[in-house]
Amino acid sequence: MSAPELTTAVWRKSSRSNGAGGECVEVANVRPGIAIRDSKHPSGPSLSLDPQAWDALIHRIKAGSHHLT
Repeated sequence: MSAPELTTAVWRKSSRSNGAGGECVEVANVRPGIAIRDSKHPSGPSLSLDPQAWDALIHRIKAGSHHLT
């Protein structure tokens, strides 16, 4: 997937974000997929996923198998 244009992306914070400065992410719908970034560092790097990779990530998170090794 090529890097999407993010200057006009509309970001939304995770509903799991508690605002206490912990682990917070924002996501944006970008064609052809989803972009993810750290809400505490919005000008920092972002990750772009195609729809299949996004679905796989969400499935792993919901299953509790999202921990990095």
